[in-house]
Amino acid sequence: MSADTVPGRGGSGEGESGEAGGAGTAAAEAGGTGTAAAEPASGGAGLRGRVAGVAAGALERADGFVQRRVHPLVLGATVLLAAYAYAVLGLVKLATFRSSIFDLVIFDQAVRGYAGFGPPTAPAVGVNHGLGMDFLQLADHFSPILAVLAPLYWIHDGPQTLIIAQAVLLALAAVPVWHYAARRLGPVPAHLVAVAYALSWPVAQTAGFDFHEVAFVPLLSAIMIERFDAGRRGVAVLAALGLLLVKEDMGLLVAGFGLYLLVTRRRLEGTAFVLLALAALVTVRGVLMPLAGSGETGFHWAYGRWGATAGEAVAGMARDPLGTLWQFVSPEIKVDTLAFLLWPVLLTALLSPLTLMAVPMIAERFLGDRSQWWGPDHHYNAFIVAVLLCAGVDGVDRLGRRLRAGHAGRGVDRSTDRSTDRGADGPEVADGPEVADGPEGPGRDAERVEGRDAGHAVGRHWAVAVCVIAITLIPRFALGNLVEWSFYAGDPHVAAARQAVAVVPDGVVVEAVNHVGPALSSRTTVLLWGPDPRGAPWIVADVDRWSFPFGAHDLQRQRVDEALRGGYRTVFERDGYIVLHRPS
Repeated sequence: MSADTVPGRGGSGEGESGEAGGAGTAAAEAGGTGTAAAEPASGGAGLRGRVAGVAAGALERADGFVQRRVHPLVLGATVLLAAYAYAVLGLVKLATFRSSIFDLVIFDQAVRGYAGFGPPTAPAVGVNHGLGMDFLQLADHFSPILAVLAPLYWIHDGPQTLIIAQAVLLALAAVPVWHYAARRLGPVPAHLVAVAYALSWPVAQTAGFDFHEVAFVPLLSAIMIERFDAGRRGVAVLAALGLLLVKEDMGLLVAGFGLYLLVTRRRLEGTAFVLLALAALVTVRGVLMPLAGSGETGFHWAYGRWGATAGEAVAGMARDPLGTLWQFVSPEIKVDTLAFLLWPVLLTALLSPLTLMAVPMIAERFLGDRSQWWGPDHHYNAFIVAVLLCAGVDGVDRLGRRLRAGHAGRGVDRSTDRSTDRGADGPEVADGPEVADGPEGPGRDAERVEGRDAGHAVGRHWAVAVCVIAITLIPRFALGNLVEWSFYAGDPHVAAARQAVAVVPDGVVVEAVNHVGPALSSRTTVLLWGPDPRGAPWIVADVDRWSFPFGAHDLQRQRVDEALRGGYRTVFERDGYIVLHRPS
């Protein structure tokens, strides 16, 4: 503000001085007492000014203190409540026999191997592939980052540890998401964005489905995006390296980030990220996983329509671009999934080049032939949830800046609004001091302020909207179970399942039906009970409910009959659960 618009200065100050001067002249004429009268008046005004300045400074410091304390407390409460909700969701499903050997037991066995300073063997998946009890989990999915969870198994050895660790990892991603949003929208709207992340359906589906390596991805991807945005390139690179240790295809996510940097004219950094990602993909897929025992294409090749290897598949897609595009959106469930991903951010992610980071991961799923990859019902969308939310923040911020630029284009002096603008992707700077109206008058200044406020209001309204949308989607997905009493009570057969588990002794090898295996994993070696006999001395079967991997329910009863004919005897039977033992 200019000198003539500050109270106590300029016009109003001059008026007071004039009056004091007039009084002083009159007093002088009356006998020379005017100077003595003016000095106390001037001293009193100065004292009042100093007191007002001290008070204003104290209030500003107090406000800063509150802001520094309140925002971390609110963010911490969001993280704690989210972690608690995710943990309850997973632990209740485990306790009520709604978890599964594929995949909770697989990861439990691998982390137990790391915790014992041994190889991450996963007998459950190894025997299922016909590769024996010493099969390495790294050959199934390359996830050496699981080793960081090994110390937790020294505290508690069991799948409950994985569920709680997953809950904490998923919740912690709200922290870098908040920092990224606060830099663009302000701290208060950023809290709403953090809540929207915590309630987001991809995170809920992940927390409600066993444990998976994707638990690390929202946190690491958000750190990579936020730290690079803040200029902390070293931390961003470390996060990228961490991502490459999560799963064999994480090079696609890192390459997508490099593509985003290239599009935003940061060519050196973008090229480095792309090359790092491609090198990791080739090394992991072509060298490390085959060394662990995966074979050339691994156990999850899903692109037979395009070719037998990655190179053949890429060439096949290049020869048929229209067919590739059609498969990307067909069947309709893929379009539904895209809508579920973009609607929670009000489509603003489409305004940000950061969305390019998610495209390779989406293409990997949609161009494959595994129907479980296409929909919203599993954990696969958590790989990109933090990316799309940050892209939504960036998109609405870009929209707000375009609104401000639109006001500037109608004749507003942009030099006075430069303190709130920024480059393509740089950090936002706090508003600077107001400036004088200048020769154009107060109307032009009001127009400038209106434009700035309109741009900022878009971000505030958007943050409220995305938070509301996240809340409205809760009943549709896994977090909605937390408000239903039946979820905690479980099915009527739970008591029988617990009794069946109690019959099996510690330290044995047991073939267990998919939903019972997790309850045995901490004290036995669990194999998946299926159509083919594995020769384990103990079997826990279920003949009343269909279970993976049987093709039909009737096959489960046939499998029990075959075992009885092969020398097993019935140890326990209730509500469809049958425990069989073959004496040695």
